[in-house]
Amino acid sequence: MSGILQRISEIEAEMARTQRNKATMGHLGMLKARLAKLRRELIEPKGGGGGTGEGFDVAKTGDARIGFVGFPSVGKSTLLSNLAGVYSEVAAYEFTTLTTVPGVIRYKGGKIQLLDLPGIIEGAKDGKGRGKQVIAVARTCSIIFIVLDVLKPLQHKRLIEKELEGFGIRLNKTPPNIVYRKKEKGGINLQVMVQQSELDSDTVKTILGEYKIHNADITLRYDATAEDLIDVVEGNRVYLPCLYLLNKIDQISIEELDVIYKIPHCVPISAHHKWNFDDLLEMMWDYLQLIRIYTKPKGQLPDYESPVVLKASQVSVEDFCNKLHRTIIKEFKYALVWGSSVKHQPQRVGKDHILNDEDVVQVVKKI
Repeated sequence: MSGILQRISEIEAEMARTQRNKATMGHLGMLKARLAKLRRELIEPKGGGGGTGEGFDVAKTGDARIGFVGFPSVGKSTLLSNLAGVYSEVAAYEFTTLTTVPGVIRYKGGKIQLLDLPGIIEGAKDGKGRGKQVIAVARTCSIIFIVLDVLKPLQHKRLIEKELEGFGIRLNKTPPNIVYRKKEKGGINLQVMVQQSELDSDTVKTILGEYKIHNADITLRYDATAEDLIDVVEGNRVYLPCLYLLNKIDQISIEELDVIYKIPHCVPISAHHKWNFDDLLEMMWDYLQLIRIYTKPKGQLPDYESPVVLKASQVSVEDFCNKLHRTIIKEFKYALVWGSSVKHQPQRVGKDHILNDEDVVQVVKKI
């Protein structure tokens, strides 16, 4: 472990020394690829699996999962206690929470699991503290809440982002629009749709050479960076939405609050006084991109109490049936839909019909 850390710091020092220009782009790309490989070894050592972090892995329940990430003593446990009514030990000293504490809230009919993760310290991505297990649980979440103390400087935000980036979590980003396909023979074939400022054929070959890949088709559809290409080749990156919760706003002035409101992806709150929780939950729902579908048994009124919650990427009638029960789609004949996704109320649709938020669906089975 210490050998890997030493090599990482040596590569980072060399990258800091190297001037950025066209002549050094290939060398820098190679160093970045080496760095990414060493980081992966830190997360998943090459030897046999070590002991798992006790008390960290929590069973996934509900429609979505939210992880609270932050430094010790920023109010994560208070926030969880006040949001979900779950008791997570709260005290005025650092490192009060030592394991993952789960809680569940119901919002707009959806069941959302909240995880209060232990505080992250600087260097978590290099295995310091229990940061490794904390960030491993954070990778399984649907959305990350980074809880920050509004009185402490914003560099804390950058430090946490750096720790999460080092673990392959990309916040509020979309996967790179790069087509990468390995093949048996034929060398490296690079196609460029847009003029590139950083990547050229030699740089791409150098980066892929680090991974011992000598035959591949690569299409760059936008002005990509070396990091984007490494992310695609590594293939283990997680792209998650993220909200920054600036806690303890009861200790600042109104003028400062106005400035904070202009920061993107930020929600100012006070966990202790329960201020601005409705704004937080509304933004959380927007970022999760969930859709509610109501069920209607034949000859009865729709059930508006417990909707079926689907992800915005999987909203066909088939996905809806699979969420209810896997066997339904085998007996599926057609569905009747009321709502904004159809012209007529009701309308007969097949299993490929795309549903909208708050549609009412009645499934008709084969006899």
